[in-house]
Amino acid sequence: MAAFAKPLLCAGRFISTKFNLKTMNVSFGKGKTEYGPGVQIDLTGDEVAMAIYTYLTAHNIHIVGAATITVNGELCEYGGVYVDPSGRVVANGEGFNGKGHKE
Repeated sequence: MAAFAKPLLCAGRFISTKFNLKTMNVSFGKGKTEYGPGVQIDLTGDEVAMAIYTYLTAHNIHIVGAATITVNGELCEYGGVYVDPSGRVVANGEGFNGKGHKE
């Protein structure tokens, strides 16, 4: 969460203050179960922080002013979510089922 720039706005909504706007990567996992590979969602550190911030907001905890979000006592550089082969992910209208098929 280092290099900060002027906040980027899209239609009046805050998007990011980072120069690097890499987005989430959704792909089939590398699992080798008999049921399928699952789905892997890779997140940047900013996306992990935004997820935590959104979780807090959803639970009626609102932060006003500067804040530092850490994971395991450290700034988070990246994170991920693994969806089991029995699960399914829809990203930008494209479906990925955990069995390894696009829908």
